[in-house]
Amino acid sequence: MPSEEGNVSSQSSSGDTKRKVSIITEPVVERLGHDNLGFEQNKRKVSQQSHHSEEGPARRKSNLHNNNFDTSSIHSDRYNGEAGGRAKKQSFSEALEKIERDYDNSRLEQSWIYSLCMRCRVEYTTPSWEPPGWQKVCPYPLCPSYRQFARILSIILIGVLLWITAFVIIGDTAAPGGQLFQLVVLTVAANFGGFLISLTTLPRLIGMLMVGILFQNVGWVNLDGEFQIVTAELRKLALVIILIRAGLEMDPTAFKKIYKTILKLGLIPWFVECSLIAVCARFFLQLPWMWSFLLGSIVGAVSPAVVVPCLFRLRTKGYGVVKGIPTLIIAVAGIDDAVSVAGFGIISSIMFSTQSLGLQIAQAPVCIIGGLGFGVVWGFLCKYVPEPGDAYVVPIRTLMLFGGGLLAVFGSEEIHFEGAGPLGVVFAAFTASYFWCGQGWELEDNPVSTAFEIFWMIFEPILFGITGASIKIAELDPHIVSIGVGSIYVVAVIRILTTVAIAFGDKLNVKEKIFVAISWMSKATVQAALGPVALKTVMSNENRTEEEVHYAELVKMVCILSIILTAPLGAILISVTGTKLLKKTKQQLEPMDGWRRSHRPSLHDISIIDEEEEREDIEGIADEDTAANTLSNAQTATAFTITK
Repeated sequence: MPSEEGNVSSQSSSGDTKRKVSIITEPVVERLGHDNLGFEQNKRKVSQQSHHSEEGPARRKSNLHNNNFDTSSIHSDRYNGEAGGRAKKQSFSEALEKIERDYDNSRLEQSWIYSLCMRCRVEYTTPSWEPPGWQKVCPYPLCPSYRQFARILSIILIGVLLWITAFVIIGDTAAPGGQLFQLVVLTVAANFGGFLISLTTLPRLIGMLMVGILFQNVGWVNLDGEFQIVTAELRKLALVIILIRAGLEMDPTAFKKIYKTILKLGLIPWFVECSLIAVCARFFLQLPWMWSFLLGSIVGAVSPAVVVPCLFRLRTKGYGVVKGIPTLIIAVAGIDDAVSVAGFGIISSIMFSTQSLGLQIAQAPVCIIGGLGFGVVWGFLCKYVPEPGDAYVVPIRTLMLFGGGLLAVFGSEEIHFEGAGPLGVVFAAFTASYFWCGQGWELEDNPVSTAFEIFWMIFEPILFGITGASIKIAELDPHIVSIGVGSIYVVAVIRILTTVAIAFGDKLNVKEKIFVAISWMSKATVQAALGPVALKTVMSNENRTEEEVHYAELVKMVCILSIILTAPLGAILISVTGTKLLKKTKQQLEPMDGWRRSHRPSLHDISIIDEEEEREDIEGIADEDTAANTLSNAQTATAFTITK
């Protein structure tokens, strides 16, 4: 008698349509522990006996999720494996109860509370362990897994140990009520606020900024005085991380193919927005021309922190992938940021320089040539140092790139050529990424990028928390705020129209041009990093005037307004218009694996489908192979019997 494991199909007693259970023909990886089941996108069917899952194309839901099912065709649920013993046969009532339970679970999976809980979970690619009885205390999925709980607990313990150490070394500044203690509390609260905002699919930085504003205006934090030196240096560290990430996100291959389009769409709209902001600041805010262009150079920057996550969600669904629109938008955002930071550095070095007029005029070409030269040389050095086969190549390359970025930013500031540093950081990361890709690394699977993602997770709440904490609502002038709001929105609309108008010859239709233009309206990272820099520079000058302080405060206020007004709106517009303006590929893209993307195992172990049902995925190939193997085995067994 053939074993139960050899059955691949079953037929109802009434002669209904055949149903079969597909069997995976390739090795699978054992799944242990919980995973992010609520947000898996790609699933592949496996055998009815397997407790495994494998990444693959998307499939339809099992017919077991419907009320109208044929109980006689449910062949795969008759047996449950018991650890260390023989398979136990289920009764018909037990099988029916299991199906009803699965159906109730499918309803639970569609509820808002399940979706909310699953947003708090992550996928696991390694075996996991949890204490006995953990599921009784923290039932899945309404509570975090033990791995998540242990991770959070370890972070808390590390933070407490570091705080105790800092208190012993520094003293009262790290004590409760001290400014360092307030900064730590603000960072933790900002991180939690960003998590709450992320549940709405909006960027985390919005919640972080709001927490900073709340803490400042309630009186829970005070970062003024000498502690401003610390916050200023933290902003520079965050700026280095932002610029390195922008350089690493630029695709060298795509850049070579469409570099004319990238430069055209990256430079012309930025110049238009910078000039219009400068004009509005000059005539409506009565800022001098140099201060006006300084403000325009900051506001013109696009925020990768807003754009990249939204585009990734669209990319995984297949929107705009055929024409490479996500790559185009990210590359232009990197160029946009580099130009903004370099322009800010050049203008600020001219404004605050005490050198002769000739040296001030030479600032621009020296900064551009010097920044590009440093970036290319340092990126080329990162190709050979360390040696590519070194066991510690990832951490050493990460430190090399980060150290070079710090050297570029702080070194250029020391020699009064501030515009060269940020440009050198971006091109050092871009050049290094180009050589690393040539050595076998993939752009989407770059472990150095993962390291800087971790750095950004640490510095993001610090940056946006202290940026929000610099806003004092009671001191805001309603007239200036209204002018700033109107100017930002009007200029954003003009930039969108300009981008659509100049995007001719780029093989984009009208809808795609509109989406690309909308994607570049979000402001956040560069504005948060550079907005308060001018005020800090002015306050450090002993010969400052009240007018200069007023101008610097206006620059900071408009930069923060641009974040509040455009970041959430831009994220919403990208998510909403992307599915309507971009073309979707027929088959969704598989998630990337490796350092940056991890597999998401299937939610169900079994899928029963109709044989006559039309299938568009590649599982049909696997099913054909299964049938061919079954027929071959049957013929072999028959021949063997006849021979005997």
